Amino acid sequence: MPNFGTINYLMEAKKQARKIGVDVEYSKNKNKKLDVFKNDKKVGSIGARNYSDFIQHKDPNRRKLYKLRHEKYRNIKNTNSYFADKILW
Repeated sequence: MPNFGTINYLMEAKKQARKIGVDVEYSKNKNKKLDVFKNDKKVGSIGARNYSDFIQHKDPNRRKLYKLRHEKYRNIKNTNSYFADKILW
């Protein structure tokens, strides 16, 4: 389980981001984990630093609950919710 802030965490996030055609870097926003970039332009910030995500905990039940809780917005392309769902969960 990669902890936030490690190279393994960033590598896993980048792997997931490539699948949807974006790139990620650690966020400059102190409250967020990652900044999302498309064509070298920042398009969003995802992941609250105070909470874990599926990359960190690998708990399928927590993943299921997250997806249910965010069902309304997570499928709207190019939104922070979409990026968080596809990259972190």
